[in-house]
Amino acid sequence: MALALGGTHTHLSPLLCRAASNDNYSNASIAASHARDAAYVRRAAELADMSAGSTSPHPNFGCVIATSSGAVAGEGFLYAQGTKPAEILAVEAAGESCRRSTAYLNMEPGDCHGDHAAVSALVEAGIERVVVGIRHPLQHLRGNAVRALRGQGVQVDVLGEDLKSKIIENARKSCLLVNAPLICRAASQVPFSVLKYAMTLDGKIAASSGHAAWISSKISRSRVFEMRGRSDAIVVGGNTVRRDNPRLTARHGGGHMPMRIVMSQSLDLPEEAILWDVSDASTIVVTQRGARKSFQKLLASKGVEVVEFDILNPRDVMEYFHDRGYLSVLWECGGTLAASAISAGIIHKVFAFVAPKIIGGKYAPSPVGELGMVQMTQALDLIDVCYEQVGPDMLISGFLQPIPDLTPIIPSVEETYAIDPTVTPYESKIIFFYKTWDPYGAFSNFSPHPIQMPDENGDYATWLSVEHFYQAQKFVGVNDPLAQDCVERIKSAKSPEEAARLGRSMQRQRPDLVRSDWESAKIDAMYRAVKCKFSIYPHLNSMLLSTAGYVLVEASPHDLFWGGGRDGEGLNYLGRLLMQLRSEFLGESSASNQNSFLAG
Repeated sequence: MALALGGTHTHLSPLLCRAASNDNYSNASIAASHARDAAYVRRAAELADMSAGSTSPHPNFGCVIATSSGAVAGEGFLYAQGTKPAEILAVEAAGESCRRSTAYLNMEPGDCHGDHAAVSALVEAGIERVVVGIRHPLQHLRGNAVRALRGQGVQVDVLGEDLKSKIIENARKSCLLVNAPLICRAASQVPFSVLKYAMTLDGKIAASSGHAAWISSKISRSRVFEMRGRSDAIVVGGNTVRRDNPRLTARHGGGHMPMRIVMSQSLDLPEEAILWDVSDASTIVVTQRGARKSFQKLLASKGVEVVEFDILNPRDVMEYFHDRGYLSVLWECGGTLAASAISAGIIHKVFAFVAPKIIGGKYAPSPVGELGMVQMTQALDLIDVCYEQVGPDMLISGFLQPIPDLTPIIPSVEETYAIDPTVTPYESKIIFFYKTWDPYGAFSNFSPHPIQMPDENGDYATWLSVEHFYQAQKFVGVNDPLAQDCVERIKSAKSPEEAARLGRSMQRQRPDLVRSDWESAKIDAMYRAVKCKFSIYPHLNSMLLSTAGYVLVEASPHDLFWGGGRDGEGLNYLGRLLMQLRSEFLGESSASNQNSFLAG
């Protein structure tokens, strides 16, 4: 069929003209819809990122609720584990506008086991459609919320699955980035590791003498403090401690402080160092087994934790901190350790601050030591490189390895079982729990389950978590205004992590404020709080009873009293208390059944 290309008329029939017009309109409508969905999902990712630095890194959730007209009715983000889900905050902000609206989530909700608060909030609010950036990366949570929402009649669209286009893929990428630590941790079994360094224009991180303060500008250093606040831990080597005597704190005047980790094979470290002062931030020294036992005792006397490895290497250290629940680690080490970490394949991203300075020096150190490469074709290329001017400096960042796409790699437990029924997720007779996002995370004292406990006068008070109650009990009854103030601050802490930080830091700094009978009273305090929690939440009670026949172990590698320790050397008192409660509940259930039988 011919077209009059140069004129204003065609030989198309009216029907075909209308069809072509409708197709164009349909394509334009789809493009506009995708653009709107992508914009709101990116906004949800931006919201999710707002919690970074407020508390220890955790899965980041954001939610935007938009009406059918495209207006934003409510927004919210998860502040920390144990606080209100982003979806509930957004629903509360939107109010009645939720009816027939669309909720945009950067990631599928991942509620603690048995708690479907996020899903329920969206359904009960009348949300008609939910757009999800990515499914949850963790196996036991992946797909659960999507299925639950669809089961309630809510339309759910997942980027990259139900919605596909270039603009959709870019929005999905923003969702991957904001939860890169969780995704990398799930896929590689090591924390998300970032190598940060500052260097001169000629590639030096210090003068030939070793002097390195300061290469980058004050503005760049402020950015580094922000990076620290987003990390679980900061890693340096022995050379950095000896030469720079760093503080390695976030310096934000409060809030989350990352763990400071020193890697030293020989423990050739100074007896006096800023890092050995743990009043504001904790320090862990990792070393080779048997190294300088007398120095290890000295560090222990200062409150510094020492962890020994049979062979000290970056991968084993990161696997250990993975088991410890860390999501994100910032490496601020010298060139030798940086090269070792890169060679071990555990560095995911690089941030390089380049200062407009030249210092020269044949023996001046560079940011990365020997990698064994002899040709430029062997050089490692960064992915998704970004350039940003920070004051007078240039910040260059990029990934050394791509963020894993978990869609085909990590199926849910249900999906795995459907493919192969012989595969069961929990075959061991031991059930481990630690972080709230673990399969049995609801057993953690940090789980979002408020409890009501009587005070000294018999009046009941509400505590946001078992951890809030437990930490406050250290100072209850102490006749000192500071101790009483500490109790109130712990009680009002926004998250269990903050309550724990307040209680532990006060106990370290002012041991005189801790009640004199605490060592003999702490088990009873924990028992009463845990019993209350598993008594008032039926689904938690059922979950606990379902573990009959299993040994329960809190998989904390560093808490040798409440947890099981790194190699099972811990006393595991929390696991013991849970098993004791399980026996008590099972006994009550048996007695109740017997009484019912006799009554019948």
